[in-house]
Amino acid sequence: MEESTASLSLPWKTRVALALITTVTDASRRRNGTVNRRLLSMLDFKSPPSPNPVNGVKSFDVAVDPSRCLWFRVYVPTAAGKLPVVVFFHGGGFIYLSPDGKAYDAVCRRFARKIPAVVVSVNYRLAPEHRYPAQYDDGFDVLRFLDDEGNGGKVLPADADVSCCFLAGDSAGGNLAHHVARRASENKFRLLKVIGLVAIQPFFGGEERTEAEKRLVGMPLTTLPRTDFMWKAFLPPGSDRDHEAVNVSGPRAVDISKLEFPATMVVVAGFDMLQDWQRRYYEWLRRCGKEAWLREYPNTIHAFYIFPELPESGQLMSEVREFVQQQMEKR
Repeated sequence: MEESTASLSLPWKTRVALALITTVTDASRRRNGTVNRRLLSMLDFKSPPSPNPVNGVKSFDVAVDPSRCLWFRVYVPTAAGKLPVVVFFHGGGFIYLSPDGKAYDAVCRRFARKIPAVVVSVNYRLAPEHRYPAQYDDGFDVLRFLDDEGNGGKVLPADADVSCCFLAGDSAGGNLAHHVARRASENKFRLLKVIGLVAIQPFFGGEERTEAEKRLVGMPLTTLPRTDFMWKAFLPPGSDRDHEAVNVSGPRAVDISKLEFPATMVVVAGFDMLQDWQRRYYEWLRRCGKEAWLREYPNTIHAFYIFPELPESGQLMSEVREFVQQQMEKR
């Protein structure tokens, strides 16, 4: 542990931000399995939508189902011509954060500008108030909403091409993106077609404790006590971590070999204790006969790309842009 921690080098700005995040999220966990939402609001600083372009991107919010607070924020770059649509799911262990939080608002603006693409950032329901499969239902219902020309055709800009759709997400959002992609592969849409999946350090796990989970003790953001709490809050009562939602390539894995599953880019970081599960996911996709690419960032941490001061953050943006363009050229 000491050797791994000593070799991790982060700017002071990143360290301060990580210390604040971990302090507030740890303090929000209650022994009865609930979370203190009022305390969490101190961490989730909000960014309003910007109808006038900011750094070449404008944004606005769209309601899908107010009864369950299902909505999304749309980011539209000033780029001309037909644009792919990236449906994005934020991280936070299925418990924390939101699309209008400052960090994810900035991330989605960068994706919209750098790819370029129309980005749809989904506000899905959070655990433990809403457990599995609420989050997957919300994600899939956004796809159905966009597929309805009476909805998507009105709220998205004319240049948005839903037949060239990508799903993307980090951490829990990467898990969510996978499961929504699987549902999309099992269903027929009229206009929308998912042609790519970007799984950025997806939050997967299992009953086993992997080598990385045992070795990378004390790393930022992901620790076993935190992830165990998240899985318990997310899963139906009585479930274990080999549930198909968690251990997607494990003993209860859903067979996707006969599905038209999209090409997938899997991102792994060297100081993320979840890395063994992420590599297993990549290897499972390949065994199932699916197109998959593994992108490794050996010198950084979980959620590294949220921090623009890290050089790997810019590198990932470039890799996602390249992946999206490659999949578009195949059509």
